[in-house]
Amino acid sequence: MKEVDFSRPQHVHFMGIGGISMSGLAEILLDRGFEVSGSDNTPSDITKHLEERGARVFYPQKAENISDGIDLVVYTAAIHPDNPEYAACKDAGIPMMTRAEFLGTLMRTYPQSVAVAGTHGKTTTTGMIGEILLLDGSKIGKKPTISIGGILPVIRSNIYVGDSEMFLTEACEYTNSYHDFYPKFNVILNIEEDHMDFFSDLADVRRSFRRYAENTAADGTLVINGAIPDRKEILEGLECQILTFGDEACDYYAENVHVISAKDAGETRDFRDEKPLAAAPATVFSVIEKGQNIGEIRLLVPGRHNVGNALAAIAIARAMGIEWQIIVEALGRFTGIKRRFEYRGDVNGAHLYDDYAHHPTEIAASIAAARSLAQNRLVVVFQPHTYTRTKAFLEDFAEVLSTADVVGLCPVYPAREEDIYGVHSEDIAALIEKKMKEGSTECRAKECHCFADFDEAEKFLKKISSTGDLLITMGAGDVVKVADSLLRG
Repeated sequence: MKEVDFSRPQHVHFMGIGGISMSGLAEILLDRGFEVSGSDNTPSDITKHLEERGARVFYPQKAENISDGIDLVVYTAAIHPDNPEYAACKDAGIPMMTRAEFLGTLMRTYPQSVAVAGTHGKTTTTGMIGEILLLDGSKIGKKPTISIGGILPVIRSNIYVGDSEMFLTEACEYTNSYHDFYPKFNVILNIEEDHMDFFSDLADVRRSFRRYAENTAADGTLVINGAIPDRKEILEGLECQILTFGDEACDYYAENVHVISAKDAGETRDFRDEKPLAAAPATVFSVIEKGQNIGEIRLLVPGRHNVGNALAAIAIARAMGIEWQIIVEALGRFTGIKRRFEYRGDVNGAHLYDDYAHHPTEIAASIAAARSLAQNRLVVVFQPHTYTRTKAFLEDFAEVLSTADVVGLCPVYPAREEDIYGVHSEDIAALIEKKMKEGSTECRAKECHCFADFDEAEKFLKKISSTGDLLITMGAGDVVKVADSLLRG
């Protein structure tokens, strides 16, 4: 197990410092008085912020960025041995750690650590728990440190450096990186096939989660979704307390779930500056804890999947001993995460949302939530993320996307991959069009289009959108640029 002496400030260099997680770690070290440098391919708002805080950032990544004074280099999974900086570090004999290894060692300096894992829902659930911990901290005068994979509105960032023994982060299964985490309070939201460029099959994914579950502190708590099949394989022999959430057979479940209008919901307030937030429709439900109704929750984020995320957050907060009223207030103020079904504005009277969903289960949940808000057509412009995921879930993507009224497909976002898998967005479109022709009962799509680029997608949305429509730009790549351009006019 690798360790870092965080009581002795030193020079740490981050390869890929502009990433959402790496930048958060860099900011924590800056707050602790470390000398921080890093590199990335291009400048961004994130790297500019780090430079303003005192970090030295180099563009692009090259061997000359590695100096003799660097004590440790931290790198992401996207960095390979042929990277010039990586090679220079090896040649110079500078100690190196992966991002996950470094985060794991940092977490161990916080006695009260919380981690959120699962195939989907991690960022939103981490945000909900963060909102609870921040409000609780504001009452007791001790704030948590939070590292999250998205922008949490209440902190206006992906990182919040607190002054307590509490550390909250999300834990990603890709490349088994979360095996370096040893949280006291742990959450597993779901276990499904994903990242099939790394895992061989679902059984391999489950073995990974089992190994991760074993890292939960013996005197800690693991909160797990009761709907996960064969949970015994994941939980057997664990010493920690185990709590389940989901249906009536679980420790925590929801009753009387219903949606109330924005008018009935009224305004809420940001606890940090007490500014009123705009009124919005709310999902309301009663929380049943071990057979007892303990009260009602009002959520401003839509969808049944977010009820489940909230139950997980409630269960972990209760295990941590946080007062019920603080949980109620915090969840009632949670407005979501940037790019997680985020309302962006109106286009020709249509409501435009942007969403990070890139797995079939996530897409289905977002479309279901959108249906509860759409007054007219539901229009989804989707950008598949990686060729391996597109190939693994080709039929599933077609099935869930065909439940929208109008579907647009942008070219696959390759991320770390090359176009060698023989699959493209046109293959998803062909399957959707087949469903349309066959008159499948589950298929609601009346139109399906493939776009050569974002400019074509933007022009299409401008042309067809009208009052009452709900538009979603969807995907984990850079399809958000379509929404940005639409709103710039």
